[in-house]
Amino acid sequence: METRKIQTVGGGTYTVSLPKEWAESENCTAGTTVNLHTHIDGLLVIQTPESRTTPRNRVTLEVGNDDPAEIEQLLRAAYAAGVESVVLELPDGYSDAQHRAIERVTRNLTGVTIAEETETHVTVQTLLDASEVSVRQSVRQLQFVALSMHRDAMAALTTGTTSDRWGDRDEQADRLHAMIDRYFERGLARLDEIDALGLTRPELFTLWGTANELERVADHAERIGTIADQLDGQPTGSIVTALEDIAQDVRTVVEDAVRVIIGDACVDTARQTLATRRAVRQQITSLDRQLFESGDADYRLTRALDSLARTAEHGGNIAEFGLRMAVRDGALTASEASTDDADTTSSTAETES
Repeated sequence: METRKIQTVGGGTYTVSLPKEWAESENCTAGTTVNLHTHIDGLLVIQTPESRTTPRNRVTLEVGNDDPAEIEQLLRAAYAAGVESVVLELPDGYSDAQHRAIERVTRNLTGVTIAEETETHVTVQTLLDASEVSVRQSVRQLQFVALSMHRDAMAALTTGTTSDRWGDRDEQADRLHAMIDRYFERGLARLDEIDALGLTRPELFTLWGTANELERVADHAERIGTIADQLDGQPTGSIVTALEDIAQDVRTVVEDAVRVIIGDACVDTARQTLATRRAVRQQITSLDRQLFESGDADYRLTRALDSLARTAEHGGNIAEFGLRMAVRDGALTASEASTDDADTTSSTAETES
């Protein structure tokens, strides 16, 4: 890091010299116009109009006879990268399967539409405006969807109840996570995007990390639902009661942790959430031992217990984000943020699908 002394020129204007090495690398000379970005977190950033860190807003991809799944992956990657317009070139025209893949992406990603279509070109455009997007509210919605999926999955596991809305909510969770991921990516490179979202960079990172944890909560809800479909019969009454109690506590961990992140609860709630997670771990260990010793329980229930345990860990990871946020903002000291969890570091680093 270099330092520069602020000086004044005629009229009382403040000036500061630019590092020569940076100016040369960005092709800046006398008379070059640069952009000045002032941010809500107190930063002033200088950027050239053609900065190499600025992402391309329009890309052209030649897909030819590519597999429809590959076309869908390309479009999703472009969306996540923050690209606003993608032109797909298909010199020999596109097949029905390719067209369905393109339509599937526009249907499943927020704000994406087919802007132009010919026999050999398809332009897919994202119409989202960052100033109209609330990442915090999107995280709130993602939590609601993920926990709704979890409730239905547990109902299917313990009572055999099924829901025909399962697929729609899974798509909704993916759609919300993809949108949050997109704006995190754009915020890394587009300085004006951060201001349009009304967030500081640490806030955006915390919300993005929370969304990643919630996306995994939804994945485990789907896994529990799949296990429920595979069971030969329903669990016995005592096991059902234990499962329902654990599931309720697990959802409380996730819900309370997210409340801290989005500002609906104080840091004390985060600490209580981590205490609840420790209690849930003990409950799960006890029930797992009970299932093993009984000898007549369906082995698949242990897989469901594993998903419940991992869901609690993801909720705990969100609570840990809340503690970091409190330390960063001066709401408590680092020593007060201690969770007394021996495996805090390992649980935060967990990256299973």
